[in-house]
Amino acid sequence: MPVILAEKPSQAKAYAEAFPKGSKKEGFIIIPACSVFPNGALLTWGVGHLVELRSPAEYEPSWKRWNLSQLPMIPNTFQFKPSYKTRKQFQIVRRLLQETNEIIIATDCDREGENIARSIIYHAGAEHKPTRRLWINSLEKDEVKKGFEQLHQAEQYVTLYEEAQARQISDWVVGMNASRLYTLLLQKKGIQHVFSVGRVQTPTLKLIYERQKEMEEFTPEPFFEVKAQFKTDRGSYEGKTKKRYKTNEEAKSVLDKHGIASKDRCEVKEVNVSQKRVKPPMLHSLSTLQTLANKKYKYSPSKTLEIVQSLYDQPLKLVTYPRTDTQHITKNEFAYIQKNLCSYQKLTGYMFEPSSFQPKKRYVDDSKVKEHYAIIPTKKLPTEAAIQKLRTDQKNIYFEIVKSVLAMFHYDYEFEETNVITDVKGLNFYSKGKVEKARGWKELFDSGVTKQKQGKQQLPELPPVHKGLQADAFIHINKEMTKPPKPYTEGQLINMMKTCGQVIEDDEEAKAVLKEAEGLGTEATRSGIIKTLIRQEYIEVKKNIVYVTKKGEILCQAVEGTLLSKPEMTAKWEMFLKKIGQGEAQKQTFISNTAAFTKKLVASATLEVDNLKVNTEGLPAQKRNFRKKTANDPIALCPACKKGNIVQRQSFYGCTEYKNGCRQTFNKTILKKTITPAQIRQLCEKGETRLLKGFKGKKTFDAKLVLKHNKVEFSFPSST
Repeated sequence: MPVILAEKPSQAKAYAEAFPKGSKKEGFIIIPACSVFPNGALLTWGVGHLVELRSPAEYEPSWKRWNLSQLPMIPNTFQFKPSYKTRKQFQIVRRLLQETNEIIIATDCDREGENIARSIIYHAGAEHKPTRRLWINSLEKDEVKKGFEQLHQAEQYVTLYEEAQARQISDWVVGMNASRLYTLLLQKKGIQHVFSVGRVQTPTLKLIYERQKEMEEFTPEPFFEVKAQFKTDRGSYEGKTKKRYKTNEEAKSVLDKHGIASKDRCEVKEVNVSQKRVKPPMLHSLSTLQTLANKKYKYSPSKTLEIVQSLYDQPLKLVTYPRTDTQHITKNEFAYIQKNLCSYQKLTGYMFEPSSFQPKKRYVDDSKVKEHYAIIPTKKLPTEAAIQKLRTDQKNIYFEIVKSVLAMFHYDYEFEETNVITDVKGLNFYSKGKVEKARGWKELFDSGVTKQKQGKQQLPELPPVHKGLQADAFIHINKEMTKPPKPYTEGQLINMMKTCGQVIEDDEEAKAVLKEAEGLGTEATRSGIIKTLIRQEYIEVKKNIVYVTKKGEILCQAVEGTLLSKPEMTAKWEMFLKKIGQGEAQKQTFISNTAAFTKKLVASATLEVDNLKVNTEGLPAQKRNFRKKTANDPIALCPACKKGNIVQRQSFYGCTEYKNGCRQTFNKTILKKTITPAQIRQLCEKGETRLLKGFKGKKTFDAKLVLKHNKVEFSFPSST
């Protein structure tokens, strides 16, 4: 009987609904015999990552203390452990995997999903079992069943696991070392804050900081334009010369050169009318949906991801896989969309005669779809009652996705653009006008608000003019001021991360690297990075505008000039990771390169930060200690096995190697006296504690605790 390993409970529940109703047990579901599984199957799940990398102190107890002399911390071999919070579910999954004769990986279809599944399988000791892979982009019942009927050989996805693990380990190396490094170096300057540093979050922060610096250092400068109001017997229109002038005198000298007075005669020199068509927008990837939702509804990128994930997950299952960077679909998806087109129209209330039922290459291209296709509605058509039960934000996002699909079938947006050149004594003035001919696909996205905004952005309508038409020109010189760059909105950060190569002007190689790597982060991680920057108090968002905090400024100044501050470094790493996923590069090479980079960073950063002049004005006091202790923090090396660490459990202290046979434990309470972690450390490292007072037997007494043959005994003070 095969074991199906899903990524999370909601995903497992969606899979289960595609089969005859099974019986629910603790941590798994029994799927009865059916056409797909003649002998039935067991369906279990993770809770995200059931297995995680060990903390620094679990490799070396001395690494528990934050000390510059301990850096860099680079273990010889990276080790994983079951997450303490989800250890119960891991034990269930481990038992099922060890007992089965076949494993079906059914986690999300991306590198992190592969990492979650294989980390669990390897740590459960089941990597030798025959394994197949489910690869689908929808949780709709028909798609789930079809996917299980057409399972792939799991071996072809091993490189995705290698890619994800290389990313995971390297982020650990950079994050653990660089965070301690800059925290401790800045602590020397009297800044009592913890500074989290990462290979993606830090260059992202630096780009936001550079935009803020541009704004702060910007000095407005005046410029002058020559404008005119033209009056004809058929109406009026405006125009201006193409050139900007630095001074009023320079602009006036041009008018004097042509002998132009403030009121003069003119003639229409040229009229060009062109018919323009704008094709419907592309389908949505996650980033385009996040950008739209922020602009239109002011949703943060992380909120948009949460909304679309809820539409994808059980019980709704209304849209396809959300973490996609693709804006194309295949002919298979187009076929069911075309079949349901009328139903989608009724859902939105926009009924129109489609321009064509043929799949257009702009949207439907099998060669552009690799792991995932664009975010589209599933075959599941919600009833009106089901739509009403959705939250407002879910409705907004769902209808944006549905309308993006409808736009594929709609007509182009058409308008007429008129360009007029008016000659005033040999000086050309330029005017542009626009007249809408057909709204086409734009009617799908019309609302009271958007119509009003579009109206403000419309080019003016020009009166009927023709070549040779005479008119009166009223000339004036207009003074304007240059404007600073605009701050980023939270939604624009997604696009900034994706296209950050465009801001690099003097390094063509870096620009090319960022373009090829598609900027910073991935479609699945960008919103999480922004959320981390907010949580770490590096940026704050006020009325959708992003500001770098004083803490963020200090970190940016500290990393100035290092590779950590340069987005092209992260882009090169991401390109290398992709090559690992494609089987063209090795995981160990990437990890070794990261270790070498970290060693170099530790060696050079001390001098750079020592020379840094820090202005802490406006920096709030630190609210918390450097590290919050957790139940999983190592206390001491285990005195019994010498491999694991003694950690605090709910009701006792125990060794982390207990799954491998070590049974060393210590009671938290002995004769009504609480034994502290510090006392356990003394016991493990020195073999005895200091004299402890207040043990309560028949009488209250004082004694030392001593360790003999890995057992705790009392040692009483000698009487004199």
